Amino acid sequence: MASQSSIQFIEAALRCTGPFELSYTDPNQKWHIRKDMLSLLQDFPNLSPSMNTYNHNDGTIVNLLNAYGTIHVSSSSPQVPLTIWLHENYPYTAPIVIVGLPDVGPSPTIHHNHPFVDPSGFTASPYIQTWQFPRCNLKDLVHNLVKIFSCDHPFSDSPTSSPFTHPSIASKKEALDRLAGMLHYDMTALRSKTDEEIEELLALQQEIVQRIAIVTTIVQGLERERWELRDRVVRLAEEADVLINWLKVHNPKRAAATGDDSIDDVFEGVDEESQSWLHCLAVDRSIEDTIDALDEAAAEGIVNVETYLRQVRNLAREQFLHRDVVVKFETSQQLQ
Repeated sequence: MASQSSIQFIEAALRCTGPFELSYTDPNQKWHIRKDMLSLLQDFPNLSPSMNTYNHNDGTIVNLLNAYGTIHVSSSSPQVPLTIWLHENYPYTAPIVIVGLPDVGPSPTIHHNHPFVDPSGFTASPYIQTWQFPRCNLKDLVHNLVKIFSCDHPFSDSPTSSPFTHPSIASKKEALDRLAGMLHYDMTALRSKTDEEIEELLALQQEIVQRIAIVTTIVQGLERERWELRDRVVRLAEEADVLINWLKVHNPKRAAATGDDSIDDVFEGVDEESQSWLHCLAVDRSIEDTIDALDEAAAEGIVNVETYLRQVRNLAREQFLHRDVVVKFETSQQLQ
């Protein structure tokens, strides 16, 4: 049973009027609060009743009753400081549970990614989230928190093994707590993996952007070069027209040869002997190229040896005649 001092404090707080009057207006509500608080303090004597102002997130300030103290979780883990505020609409609204004590120095750091306790100490277990009167009450809430914290202590970085019974005989409430915890850690792992993949994709995107910038610069350079070459071709064509017009005025015959399709007419000797030398020189070099081509064909097996020798003999005989004319002409030019 709760201590006599706790009983007297609760009764006095619920009867209090004036500026310290609690925000519970319904007498029936106050009766449920008294019953549930005494039941809680009987099972958890380390908790004590208190009253104070509470600031809601929307800025509303209310006077609420609370129970604060420590709860024993297991022999191998530290006790958990707890403050339980009874909402002004209790028991129809779930109490507000905070891991930590009011007006006391900071509690140990709550481990990262706890499934039911955020870094500020605010606790949102499945029992609280599915609170429904009269099925739920303060005593069962704290018993549920003891089971949850024995499985995953808020001050321990490495959750211990699950204390829940085998799934086949586990209660619905235990199964819901275990499932919520498993889902939380699975989501945390998935979120971490997703964040890593996002970082990799962002790095890849940055690299692609850099490559696009490089390729764009190259393409722009090639485009400028293309326009420069086009301008150069235009200038060369204009210069060629100027040259052809000059030839038409100063050397009509050469200009006519330049406009002909035959390139041979562009080069001409000054006399018949020079014309013969140009012709023999051209034939000599073309035969030399033909013999080189035959050598390659014979080496690759395209032409057999007999055909190769016959063609080379014929070409060599013809080349000798033309080269003789070339040599004689060049010798006569050197003697002059």
